[in-house]
Amino acid sequence: MTIADYHAFLSDKLQAGTDCGFEPLWMPDWLLGFQSHLDQWAIRNGRAAIFADCGFGKTPMQLVWAENVLRYTNMPVLIATPLAVSYQTVREGEKFGIQVTRSADGKHKGGIVVTNYERLHHFDPTEFGGFVGDESSILKNFDGKIKAEVTEFVRRIQYRLLCTATAAPNDYHELGTSSEALGYLGYQDMLTRFFKMQEKGGHLGWTRAKYRFRGHAEHPFWRWVCSWARACRRPSDLGFSNDGFVLPQLIEREHEINNSPIRDGMLFPLPARNMREQREERRISIKERCEKVAELVCAEDTPCVSWCHLNPEGDMLAKIIPGAEQVSGSMSDDEKEEKLLAFQSGQLKRLVTKPKIGCFGLNWQHCNRITTFPSHSWEQYYQAIRRCYRFGQTKPVTVDIVTTPGEVGVLRNLQRKASQADAMFDALVRYMCEELEIVRKDQFTNKEQVPSWL
Repeated sequence: MTIADYHAFLSDKLQAGTDCGFEPLWMPDWLLGFQSHLDQWAIRNGRAAIFADCGFGKTPMQLVWAENVLRYTNMPVLIATPLAVSYQTVREGEKFGIQVTRSADGKHKGGIVVTNYERLHHFDPTEFGGFVGDESSILKNFDGKIKAEVTEFVRRIQYRLLCTATAAPNDYHELGTSSEALGYLGYQDMLTRFFKMQEKGGHLGWTRAKYRFRGHAEHPFWRWVCSWARACRRPSDLGFSNDGFVLPQLIEREHEINNSPIRDGMLFPLPARNMREQREERRISIKERCEKVAELVCAEDTPCVSWCHLNPEGDMLAKIIPGAEQVSGSMSDDEKEEKLLAFQSGQLKRLVTKPKIGCFGLNWQHCNRITTFPSHSWEQYYQAIRRCYRFGQTKPVTVDIVTTPGEVGVLRNLQRKASQADAMFDALVRYMCEELEIVRKDQFTNKEQVPSWL
């Protein structure tokens, strides 16, 4: 075996992101320094992920990446987005002089084409030279069938880019789904290589698998992630100035319903101990919680988005909040997009919807008032808040969380997940910076020795 063969052997074992892209053909001067840095890296990598916070300019970065792939391959590039975000992408293209067309049925005239994830099945992947997954973390919110279809779709496209602000909200195992979509290690392969399974007891006698890092694997894991992903929550994470990227104040206020209904058989409200009791707590307190939200919304004559989780919550809020309209799951995709865009343009002043419908990708910096009910999903909470509290917001953003005495455990769980998510993102940024130093400083002079067994 030659030295070259040994290099190839080591490379295959690592299965890290490699420079399978090309040199950038066009890099406009209107990109900010850190945006240009990320785009050039992603183009050279060929198949990459950008985990940048909300308001970081991921859409113009996607458009520049797509334009480069279009010019290099002379093939169309497809951008998939959440609902209503496709219109936003077209407008961003007009703003920066990049032609983008929208298609809902798979028909297109080439160039850069944008559609929604829900309509991806209308398209033929062999027609495209590149694919961009906007808000790619939304994939895990689809059922297994759709997620598998999306993963299979992008697998047949040479150049791929994934962008999201919440790569793995509070569980870095989910980074495996991004890796699999990009064509690197599959999710199960990632778990096998870097993690060790241990059993943890559950309710009613069943057990669920939990994973922890293998003793030697934490640093190799992050080094592997950093080979195909870049993360940043502020430009300084990449060595650039934070000028213009300082957010205003975020005011989070908790409102506990004192007259919350008491569950059957109880003398006074008690914290819900399990999911069943939490669901019961939500159902019996809908009226009181919604009335409190209406009171908070009507206290100020400003645009406001009210997030809910149950259909009866949304129906009641839309009924008792003056001028509010609801975007519900029963609506068609076109109806949902119409109302979401109406709120974004200012035609609609008060919006009621669920996080899983409208919390991904939309820019609502015109709004600085939010109401919500607690849930166990930190990602949905973070994304819902970041529709308004994002770079470009000039006013303090107020978030009113309406809860009951029985939902104390839900809030604590949300706070725990927030801490986990911050720790994961900090680790990713830290290891990314270390990896960049390794790339710059590793100038080895000693030649490697091929093991005798090879």
